[in-house]
Amino acid sequence: MADLQVRRVRFDFAGEDIPFNWNPQRPAFAMQCNLITLFAPGFEKFIVDATREALPLIRDPKQVEEANLFLRQEAQHSAAHASHFRALVRRWPGLQETMDQVSDSFDQLTATKPLAWRLGYTAVIEATFTPYFKVFLDHEDKLFEPGDERVASLFLWHFVEEIEHRSSALMVYDAVHDSYPYRLKTITGVVKHIDQLLGIISNGFRTHVPEADGGDYAALIPTGLSLRELVSCQRATRRLTTPGQATYSGVPKRELLDMVIGLVRSQGPSHDPNFEHVPAFANRWFNRYNEEPKSAARWYSVGAARG
Repeated sequence: MADLQVRRVRFDFAGEDIPFNWNPQRPAFAMQCNLITLFAPGFEKFIVDATREALPLIRDPKQVEEANLFLRQEAQHSAAHASHFRALVRRWPGLQETMDQVSDSFDQLTATKPLAWRLGYTAVIEATFTPYFKVFLDHEDKLFEPGDERVASLFLWHFVEEIEHRSSALMVYDAVHDSYPYRLKTITGVVKHIDQLLGIISNGFRTHVPEADGGDYAALIPTGLSLRELVSCQRATRRLTTPGQATYSGVPKRELLDMVIGLVRSQGPSHDPNFEHVPAFANRWFNRYNEEPKSAARWYSVGAARG
C-alpha cells in the first residue's frame, strides 16, 4: 500500500498578474501546463466521484484507506487548479465557457458510463503520469525554475503527488473489477475523449486569449490527436519558438525513448506502478516539504537551499 500524505497547499493566485505564458523560455511547456489546469478540475472530480462509489465494494481495509487518501489528494489538486483557473478567468473571462465545456464532458461520462469503465479510464490515465512527468521533473531547472514561481510551484506539487499515488488508481480498479481485457478496451474511449478535450481547450485558448497576451502560443497545443493536427502543431512550434524553446529541448534522446517505453509499458497486463523509477527531484521535494511546508507554494524562494 502507498504511504500517501494529504497536503493542503495554498498557492498565491490572488493577484491580477498571473501570465498566460508563464514560462517564456519554454512556451510549449507552459501551454501544456495551462491545458492541465483546464483539464484537472473536471478530471479530479470524475476520479473522486468514481472512487467514492467504489469504496463500499473494496473489502481490504488497507486498500480502503489508500483509496480514501487518493481521493483526498485528488480533491486538493482540483481545488488548487481551480484557484489557478480563477486567476486566468479574471483576465480572460471567456475561458469560463471553455472550463464549463470540459466539466460538462466529464460529468457526461459520470452520468452515462458504468463504474468499471470510469475506474478503468482513471487507471489508464494515471498509469501514464510517472513516465511522463519523470522527464519534466528530471529537468525542472529548465522547465519550471525560469518561469513564474507561483505557477511552477503548483505544477511541481501536483506532479510529485501524482508520482506518490502512482499505484492507487490501478489498485482501486483491480479491487473492484480486476479485468485486464476490459481495462485494455477502455483505452479507445480514453483516447477519443482526450481528443475531444484537446479540441475544446486548444480552441478555447485561441478564441479567448488575445495574441498580445500570449494567446498565439495556444497553437502549440494540437486541437486533437490526428496526424494532421500534430503536424500543424509542429509547424506552429517552428513558427513561434526559437531553437532551445521546445519542451524537450536539451533532453537526451535516451530519456525520451525511456519515456515512450514507459508509456507503452504502463498499459501492460503485468504492469505495477510501484516499481516505476521515481525521479530524484520528487524525493527532494518530499523531504523539503517535511522540513518547511510553506516551500511548496514558493518552491524557489522559500525553505532550505536546493540540494
